[in-house]
Amino acid sequence: MSNSVCIDASLALTWLLPAEQNEVANTLRREWCENGMEIITAPLFHAEVTSVLREQVYFKRLLPEEGEEAFSAYSEIGVKSSDSPKIQKRAWELTKEFNLPRTYDMQYLALAELKDCELWTNDKRFVNLLQGKVSNLRCVGEYDRGTYKV
Repeated sequence: MSNSVCIDASLALTWLLPAEQNEVANTLRREWCENGMEIITAPLFHAEVTSVLREQVYFKRLLPEEGEEAFSAYSEIGVKSSDSPKIQKRAWELTKEFNLPRTYDMQYLALAELKDCELWTNDKRFVNLLQGKVSNLRCVGEYDRGTYKV
């Protein structure tokens, strides 16, 4: 495995919003930083994260000041976006392989595969969908210091 870890928007949102797995997600992030891991993501990450933040304010789940604070934290999150035609091609192939209607989640998986790293998510539906089908997909809810080597 590489010195990188790929994350999706659901994980980053646990860093930015009150969430069930927030403490675990924060622990993971600290460990990655301490171990010098590069945190990477697919380009759609930025649109997904900022859209959810805005939606939270719009539907009054966050106060405007909380939304601004979350957006500011997002702006300093330090996640490196990576894109190439290879990612899109592999996402397309994975979507067909798993018979899925959209390529969104597969872009993250394609990037992790191409960079030979783990993909971490807080999306239990996504994990359940691919359980036993891919070896590099990890769920924050299953993280235990002794379970996964970070």
